[in-house]
Amino acid sequence: MNVELFESWTGDDLAEIGLARREGSIEIDILHDANIYHMTVGAQIKAGRHDAPAMIFEAADGTVKRWSFGEIDAQATALAADLRARGYGRGDLIGLHTGMRPETAIAHMAVCKLGATAVTLSQLYGPDALAHALNHCQARCLLSTEAAWAPLRAEATGLFPYLKDILVSDADGEEPDLKEILSKPVPADFEPHYTGADDAALLMYTSGSTGMPKGILHGHRVLASYRPSISLFFNLSMDDEDAVFWSPSDWAWVGGLLDMLFPAWLAGRPVVTSEARFKAAWVYDFMTRHKVTHTFLAPTAIKRLAETAEPRAEFDLSLRVICTGGEALAAETLAWAENKLGVVCNEFYGMTEVNHLIGNCAALYPRRPGSMGIAYPGHDVRLVDDAGNDVAVGEQGEIVTPATSPTRYLGYLRNAEKDAELRLGDLMRTHDLAVRDADGYFWYKGRSDDLIKSSGFRIGPAEIEDCLLAHPAVAEVGVIGKPDPDRGSIVKAFIRLRVGFTGDDALSADLKTHVRDRLAPYKAPREIAFVEDFEMTSSGKINRRALRASEST
Repeated sequence: MNVELFESWTGDDLAEIGLARREGSIEIDILHDANIYHMTVGAQIKAGRHDAPAMIFEAADGTVKRWSFGEIDAQATALAADLRARGYGRGDLIGLHTGMRPETAIAHMAVCKLGATAVTLSQLYGPDALAHALNHCQARCLLSTEAAWAPLRAEATGLFPYLKDILVSDADGEEPDLKEILSKPVPADFEPHYTGADDAALLMYTSGSTGMPKGILHGHRVLASYRPSISLFFNLSMDDEDAVFWSPSDWAWVGGLLDMLFPAWLAGRPVVTSEARFKAAWVYDFMTRHKVTHTFLAPTAIKRLAETAEPRAEFDLSLRVICTGGEALAAETLAWAENKLGVVCNEFYGMTEVNHLIGNCAALYPRRPGSMGIAYPGHDVRLVDDAGNDVAVGEQGEIVTPATSPTRYLGYLRNAEKDAELRLGDLMRTHDLAVRDADGYFWYKGRSDDLIKSSGFRIGPAEIEDCLLAHPAVAEVGVIGKPDPDRGSIVKAFIRLRVGFTGDDALSADLKTHVRDRLAPYKAPREIAFVEDFEMTSSGKINRRALRASEST
């Protein structure tokens, strides 16, 4: 990190974005009692902004409902009181399966008031993926919606044996109705139990290169540690009086939750949400209607918007800042965003386990098209070889950071072996490769393992292979990420069939549907190749490296 960038900043200037100057260095300031509620809704209530706009929800029929910070706070307290009456409190896991709806945002604040931990669960998950997460963490309580829960209700007992309480918004079954709970009067005797910086706040399931998705625990410190980098990639403009935040990214994952929802409330500004599917024409109309100024978009989403050559001529947009991450941003896409969409577009880099390591801030330093940016303040980012030795300027190495990194996770849930895999001595590994130039800019060069990054999603090949092997036609399967100009990579499956099956278009479509329904649509292979045999490694495993090489020739 280039300390000279902040030489002219006063202590108050630094504190404004969560930094402090100590012994000649710039560090991220994380208080021991940092709590996500206190940093977001609680801060706004304390500042007297009870009636300030906090959230806007546009339903499928076009109706719009609004919440103030005071209303969010009251409904969160009502939910927290209800959950406590059911026996939940400090340290308990509360599954949030309520999608991009207001219930999700309110429930996060309620979980904070309980001192509990929110398990973020995407409604994109199929039954197998959802069951894996809930059964792995053994959560006893789940919040969902009727649309998401109805297909699961009949088989819920078998799928989710640990669940005791299920609260469903707009319930059409016997479950308590979450909306009714939120509308209850706030009990006068309810006392919140807030926890501190290193207490668990979030449990997020994310794919790795091997096995099923892993549960990643983050403490309340995560939002405090993100505060400086959030301020930078939103170009030091988060507190603009007319700022309105929106992202299509799922609130179950880092991009939607920690890079959008919580930052909007950190700044005391409203966040807009909708359950609509991403389509470029709809996005432009939506951002115009709600005067969206700040957004997080994956590079793939920006590419789809770029299919509109002259958006400013067609739409009365208020948009001025895009932050982007999850995959590399192509130089031509950045050029379109700046020259045609007329916005600042700041790319940043990190991973769920340790995030916001590198990035851009056009307000402070020039961006270089195709570059990831420079190390963000408070971060020590290095490039090393396989032995952990620093590589020279201009040489490729793996991106690593000290295991004491301020944005570090608390650990994987019940997976000490996976924790160990992420360590290289005193360093945390990313398995991402890059080159750093003489001016400190990083340039992404790809992965050193099998993890697939597609359209901003992290996809583990092993879970897709396991799912496909459950299909009666599949004898063996190898899954890789195939380079793709629009999505970064796409999922491609190589399949050896069982005797009696024919590899035709109908079977290919059936296999894709099998993965889409059991895991998630974004994990379904976009391409399937039927093969006679596989090249194996010395340990008897399918050689994914050889499969990847076959797609790069």
